[in-house]
Amino acid sequence: MDDMMLARAIHVLAIVHWIGGLTLVTLVLLPAVARMAAPAERLAMFEAVEGRFSVQARISVTLAGLSGLYMTWRLDAWWRFTDPQYWWMHAMLGLWLVFAVVLLVAEPLFLHAWFHRAAATAPDRVFRLITRAHRLLTAVAWITVAGAVAGSHGMAGLLP
Repeated sequence: MDDMMLARAIHVLAIVHWIGGLTLVTLVLLPAVARMAAPAERLAMFEAVEGRFSVQARISVTLAGLSGLYMTWRLDAWWRFTDPQYWWMHAMLGLWLVFAVVLLVAEPLFLHAWFHRAAATAPDRVFRLITRAHRLLTAVAWITVAGAVAGSHGMAGLLP
Protein backbone atom coordinates (compact mmCIF):
# COMPACT_ATOMS: atom_id res chain seq x y z
CA MET A 1 0.00 0.00 0.00
CA ASP A 2 1.50 3.32 -1.00
CA ASP A 3 1.24 6.55 0.98
CA MET A 4 -1.58 8.03 -1.13
CA MET A 5 -3.70 4.89 -0.81
CA LEU A 6 -3.23 4.96 2.97
CA ALA A 7 -4.01 8.70 3.15
CA ARG A 8 -7.14 8.24 1.03
CA ALA A 9 -8.31 5.30 3.16
CA ILE A 10 -7.80 7.30 6.37
CA HIS A 11 -9.58 10.29 4.80
CA VAL A 12 -12.61 8.29 3.66
CA LEU A 13 -12.92 6.39 6.96
CA ALA A 14 -12.68 9.63 8.93
CA ILE A 15 -15.34 11.27 6.74
CA VAL A 16 -17.66 8.26 6.98
CA HIS A 17 -17.38 8.30 10.77
CA TRP A 18 -17.71 12.08 11.10
CA ILE A 19 -20.54 12.73 8.64
CA GLY A 20 -22.28 9.44 9.41
CA GLY A 21 -22.25 10.30 13.10
CA LEU A 22 -23.48 13.82 12.39
CA THR A 23 -26.32 12.36 10.34
CA LEU A 24 -27.25 9.89 13.08
CA VAL A 25 -27.29 12.67 15.67
CA THR A 26 -29.37 14.93 13.39
CA LEU A 27 -31.88 12.45 12.01
CA VAL A 28 -32.20 9.96 14.89
CA LEU A 29 -30.91 11.27 18.22
CA LEU A 30 -32.29 14.82 18.18
CA PRO A 31 -35.83 13.82 17.11
CA ALA A 32 -35.87 10.99 19.69
CA VAL A 33 -34.77 13.33 22.47
CA ALA A 34 -37.38 15.89 21.40
CA ARG A 35 -40.14 13.25 21.67
CA MET A 36 -38.94 11.53 24.83
CA ALA A 37 -37.81 14.31 27.12
CA ALA A 38 -39.35 17.39 28.65
CA PRO A 39 -37.78 20.67 27.43
CA ALA A 40 -35.79 21.13 30.65
CA GLU A 41 -34.30 17.61 30.35
CA ARG A 42 -33.48 17.60 26.63
CA LEU A 43 -30.02 19.13 26.78
CA ALA A 44 -28.87 16.72 29.52
CA MET A 45 -30.27 13.72 27.63
CA PHE A 46 -28.73 14.93 24.36
CA GLU A 47 -25.33 15.47 25.99
CA ALA A 48 -25.39 12.07 27.68
CA VAL A 49 -25.36 10.40 24.28
CA GLU A 50 -23.81 12.99 21.97
CA GLY A 51 -20.94 13.70 24.37
CA ARG A 52 -19.41 10.31 23.61
CA PHE A 53 -19.60 10.98 19.88
CA SER A 54 -18.16 14.47 20.27
CA VAL A 55 -14.85 13.02 21.48
CA GLN A 56 -14.80 10.61 18.54
CA ALA A 57 -15.76 13.39 16.11
CA ARG A 58 -12.75 15.43 17.26
CA ILE A 59 -10.51 12.53 16.26
CA SER A 60 -12.29 12.01 12.92
CA VAL A 61 -12.23 15.71 12.05
CA THR A 62 -8.53 15.88 12.92
CA LEU A 63 -7.73 12.79 10.80
CA ALA A 64 -9.81 14.12 7.89
CA GLY A 65 -7.99 17.44 8.01
CA LEU A 66 -4.51 15.95 8.27
CA SER A 67 -5.10 13.37 5.53
CA GLY A 68 -6.72 15.97 3.26
CA LEU A 69 -3.82 18.34 3.79
CA TYR A 70 -1.34 15.54 3.12
CA MET A 71 -3.06 14.49 -0.12
CA THR A 72 -3.28 18.09 -1.34
CA TRP A 73 0.41 18.59 -0.58
CA ARG A 74 1.48 15.21 -2.00
CA LEU A 75 -0.47 15.74 -5.25
CA ASP A 76 0.56 19.39 -5.38
CA ALA A 77 -3.15 20.13 -5.88
CA TRP A 78 -3.14 23.64 -4.39
CA TRP A 79 -4.05 25.03 -7.81
CA ARG A 80 -7.50 23.46 -7.45
CA PHE A 81 -8.36 26.19 -4.96
CA THR A 82 -7.97 28.74 -7.77
CA ASP A 83 -10.34 26.94 -10.17
CA PRO A 84 -14.11 27.34 -9.62
CA GLN A 85 -14.69 23.92 -11.21
CA TYR A 86 -13.18 22.47 -8.07
CA TRP A 87 -15.78 24.16 -5.82
CA TRP A 88 -15.96 20.97 -3.81
CA MET A 89 -12.38 21.49 -2.60
CA HIS A 90 -13.50 24.81 -1.12
CA ALA A 91 -16.60 23.12 0.30
CA MET A 92 -14.51 20.38 1.95
CA LEU A 93 -12.12 22.91 3.44
CA GLY A 94 -14.94 25.20 4.59
CA LEU A 95 -16.92 22.40 6.20
CA TRP A 96 -13.78 21.08 7.87
CA LEU A 97 -12.93 24.57 9.19
CA VAL A 98 -16.40 24.99 10.70
CA PHE A 99 -16.21 21.66 12.50
CA ALA A 100 -12.57 22.09 13.53
CA VAL A 101 -13.32 25.49 15.07
CA VAL A 102 -16.52 24.30 16.79
CA LEU A 103 -15.22 20.96 18.07
CA LEU A 104 -11.59 21.79 18.79
CA VAL A 105 -11.75 25.45 19.84
CA ALA A 106 -15.20 26.91 20.57
CA GLU A 107 -16.80 23.97 22.35
CA PRO A 108 -14.01 23.36 24.86
CA LEU A 109 -13.33 27.06 25.46
CA PHE A 110 -16.80 28.59 25.71
CA LEU A 111 -19.59 27.01 23.65
CA HIS A 112 -20.35 24.17 26.06
CA ALA A 113 -20.63 26.57 29.01
CA TRP A 114 -22.70 29.02 26.95
CA PHE A 115 -25.23 26.33 26.03
CA HIS A 116 -25.61 25.37 29.68
CA ARG A 117 -26.14 28.97 30.78
CA ALA A 118 -28.63 29.60 27.97
CA ALA A 119 -30.45 26.33 28.63
CA ALA A 120 -30.94 27.28 32.27
CA THR A 121 -33.27 30.09 31.20
CA ALA A 122 -34.60 28.92 27.81
CA PRO A 123 -34.06 25.16 27.34
CA ASP A 124 -36.55 24.79 24.50
CA ARG A 125 -35.00 27.65 22.54
CA VAL A 126 -31.49 26.21 22.97
CA PHE A 127 -32.61 22.75 21.89
CA ARG A 128 -34.28 24.22 18.77
CA LEU A 129 -31.05 26.10 18.00
CA ILE A 130 -29.00 22.92 18.33
CA THR A 131 -31.47 21.06 16.09
CA ARG A 132 -31.44 23.76 13.39
CA ALA A 133 -27.64 23.98 13.44
CA HIS A 134 -27.32 20.20 13.09
CA ARG A 135 -29.82 20.14 10.20
CA LEU A 136 -27.98 22.89 8.35
CA LEU A 137 -24.57 21.30 8.88
CA THR A 138 -25.87 17.89 7.82
CA ALA A 139 -27.32 19.29 4.59
CA VAL A 140 -24.09 21.14 3.80
CA ALA A 141 -22.07 18.02 4.64
CA TRP A 142 -24.07 15.80 2.29
CA ILE A 143 -23.84 18.33 -0.56
CA THR A 144 -20.10 18.52 0.06
CA VAL A 145 -19.70 14.74 0.10
CA ALA A 146 -21.72 14.37 -3.12
CA GLY A 147 -19.70 17.11 -4.81
CA ALA A 148 -16.38 15.71 -3.64
CA VAL A 149 -17.19 12.18 -4.79
CA ALA A 150 -18.45 13.38 -8.18
CA GLY A 151 -15.59 15.85 -8.56
CA SER A 152 -12.88 13.39 -7.62
CA HIS A 153 -14.25 10.96 -10.19
CA GLY A 154 -14.01 13.28 -13.16
CA MET A 155 -16.98 15.56 -12.78
CA ALA A 156 -14.94 18.60 -11.72
CA GLY A 157 -17.16 20.90 -13.76
CA LEU A 158 -20.32 19.78 -11.96
CA LEU A 159 -21.65 22.85 -10.19
CA PRO A 160 -24.48 22.68 -7.66
